[in-house]
Amino acid sequence: MMGVLLRIKITRSTIAIALAMSAFVLAVAPCAAQDKIRFPIGASSKTFSYGPLWLGQKLGFFEREGLDVQIVVMRGTPITLQALATESIYVANAGTDGVIGAVDKGLDLAMIGSLLNNLSMSLVAAKPYKTFDDLRGKTIGSQTITTGTGFAMRLVLRAHGLEYPRDYQILNIGGVTDRYVALQSGQIAATPLSVPLDISAKQQGYNVIGYFADDLPSYFFNPYTVKRSWAEKNRPMVVRYMKAIVQTHRWLFDNRDAACAYLSKEMAMTVENCRVAWEYSVKNRVWDRNADISLDGVRTMIKIVAEINGQKEPLPPPEKYIDQSYLKQALGELAKK
Repeated sequence: MMGVLLRIKITRSTIAIALAMSAFVLAVAPCAAQDKIRFPIGASSKTFSYGPLWLGQKLGFFEREGLDVQIVVMRGTPITLQALATESIYVANAGTDGVIGAVDKGLDLAMIGSLLNNLSMSLVAAKPYKTFDDLRGKTIGSQTITTGTGFAMRLVLRAHGLEYPRDYQILNIGGVTDRYVALQSGQIAATPLSVPLDISAKQQGYNVIGYFADDLPSYFFNPYTVKRSWAEKNRPMVVRYMKAIVQTHRWLFDNRDAACAYLSKEMAMTVENCRVAWEYSVKNRVWDRNADISLDGVRTMIKIVAEINGQKEPLPPPEKYIDQSYLKQALGELAKK
């Protein structure tokens, strides 16, 4: 009788999600006994958009390639690139504008793939502020001022007639969660929030003033970046990393519900909001299925950075900042399987 009363209802979708998540974990089991290479990577944020990094770890794609990937969450682009330059991390996920600026200053860096081919953020304001003009004279929260999220935010505000520091102030707060807390406390008037946190904010009565992608449609936001000299000396390891990344991206595209079953817990969001964020990211090509770099996006970023810095034409070609050979080799090896 107790067995009848405690009967558990298992739906088809629950079974499908469980199978999708477990299939890959089981597939990498034979590698568990092998020695794995320590492979630290740096992420300038931990949000839904950065989900492929955590999925690659959870699903065992890194482990399958013999890599013990350790994800280090850092505060913004500058410190992430500094860690990469000193080889404290082997791959950095930080703002494209910061990478371009660093290379222009002589740092030995190269973008080898794409985590975020587009922007997945919106500018969210406290309840009294409903338009861009309402933010004139106010304080806006950011993670940085000159790179990454802060750089993109300034461009969006400029598109709506607001110049920094003439028309508003920027308070450097930190990651997206800290910024949302600051918005809720009244410390700032507005801040960029990524999908789907902006959805949660809207549900709480905050105002989504505008989406970054509407004003910056070809903004290549976040690449997989390496130190050129280190990567060339360790080419097989870097190629294995990119093989794992490509497989993670492909799996993410093909398994929305299974991905959200994990990411909703890891990123502290509802499953429904995760699904909305997934739909938005796929529809707007925030991720690329093969982690490939958008050359048009790179050219756009070169032009934007040059305009901000007063650099005159002719501008450098994308090849100064990227090296696609690692991804091409990874795709070639995957095609042979």
